[in-house]
Amino acid sequence: MLRNFAKRFFLVLTVFLLLDALWLGLVAPGFYRSQIGFLLREEPNWYAAGVFYLLFIVGLTVFVVTPTIRRDSLANGFFKGTLFGIVTYGTYDLTNLATIKGWPLTVTLVDLAWGAVLCGTTTLVSAWFGKRAADSTHSSEHHD
Repeated sequence: MLRNFAKRFFLVLTVFLLLDALWLGLVAPGFYRSQIGFLLREEPNWYAAGVFYLLFIVGLTVFVVTPTIRRDSLANGFFKGTLFGIVTYGTYDLTNLATIKGWPLTVTLVDLAWGAVLCGTTTLVSAWFGKRAADSTHSSEHHD
């Protein structure tokens, strides 16, 4: 069971990081600098970022991807992943909108959209690969 979780975790982590790297590398730098540059560090706190990614991927794997692989359709998994992204990114962005003076509504809306796309797509891709791996494992067990 732990080995299966580890495989799913690293699959989800890989897909998530690839997609988020595209966003953070191509789209986000100019956007965030123009919107909230006054809040940004010169260099990110990589330890905090690492802990965030580990915790976030555990949540996405446990609450969304694993149930999708086990019993949900890919369409339902995509929907749940999208909702997970809206809830989690919304928690951060709406809290900032409520508490940080000058936090732009535009950043909240863009982040919510990105969280939805990122988590929905990560779930869809990860569950697709996970279902294929599970199917091939079951197929090879029946042929032995």
